[in-house]
Amino acid sequence: MLEDQTTAASADPWPAAYPQGYAVVDVETTGLSRDDRIISAAVYRLDARGEVEDHWYTLVNPERDPGPVWIHGLTNDVLEDAPLFKDIAEEFAAKLDGRVLVAHNAVFDWSMIAREYARAERTAPVRQRLCTIALSKELALPLPNHKLESLAAHFGVVQRQAHHALDDARVLAEAFQPSLRAAASSGVRLPLLECRPLTEWTDGAARIGRQASAPSSSGPYGGGSGGWRPSRKRPACPHPNPGRYEPGKPLKQGMRVAFSGDTSVDRELLEDRAFEAGLHIATSLSRLTSLLVTNDPDSYTSKAVKAKQYGTPVIDEAAFGQLLRDVAPASDG
Repeated sequence: MLEDQTTAASADPWPAAYPQGYAVVDVETTGLSRDDRIISAAVYRLDARGEVEDHWYTLVNPERDPGPVWIHGLTNDVLEDAPLFKDIAEEFAAKLDGRVLVAHNAVFDWSMIAREYARAERTAPVRQRLCTIALSKELALPLPNHKLESLAAHFGVVQRQAHHALDDARVLAEAFQPSLRAAASSGVRLPLLECRPLTEWTDGAARIGRQASAPSSSGPYGGGSGGWRPSRKRPACPHPNPGRYEPGKPLKQGMRVAFSGDTSVDRELLEDRAFEAGLHIATSLSRLTSLLVTNDPDSYTSKAVKAKQYGTPVIDEAAFGQLLRDVAPASDG
């Protein structure tokens, strides 16, 4: 019976543009900030149609206190003899190579992984990621919230050990499988986002993209060589504000764009791209703001609330990335 179902499933039409493989990932960490470390990691590798190929798990010695033990259960004694990240980096990379990284709140898992590879003076072989929160929104799943346990319950997946990387990765893989099939059968565009790894290494501080200046001790994550990004101020946008963004039309140079919440691409890099395209980066939201970019428009951040009050257009990061490819020039004069 299983063979018949598998044969029938393989014969179903499948979107040609969909990825050829996925790495469903979960990492447990010492905390949530930029200088926190990975203490365990798990990967379930899936083929193009979401069938499990294999899985992998490791503990990681973070070379510091393990953080909230009451959440993840990993004590100093447990982690003392675990390998360092640099020692498992190659094996981890082999599990990720050539696949789309899939995670629940993928911006967090990717950020932690990218920083660990930067510390190891290596680059993670990931070029795209898919957040299962974003996919559940694309599918309009009737979830009470965006927690992994809610997604699992929707698909009848039983969670055995929450906040254990291997079980969380299994749960997510089992919930991702029917999500992927539903997307394929409905022709839904997968919410794939670009991954830009931390690739530069200067005085022990990893930095994103093509930034050339050295880290500043006065930056937002100061402390000399421990700072991830120096603080800096962009020049003023040279173009007048042409008004609000109109859905279905291109962005236009001079538009005032505000950002709110987590982004998959590093926030400053995303703002750099917008500035280079001729847009004005707004640090707050007002009636003059042309557009708000957020992956969670239903959040209660001050910008999201004001956008609703003012009727400011709102789009997500993926749509914004598409629009950045073809920004209309500013009007003459």
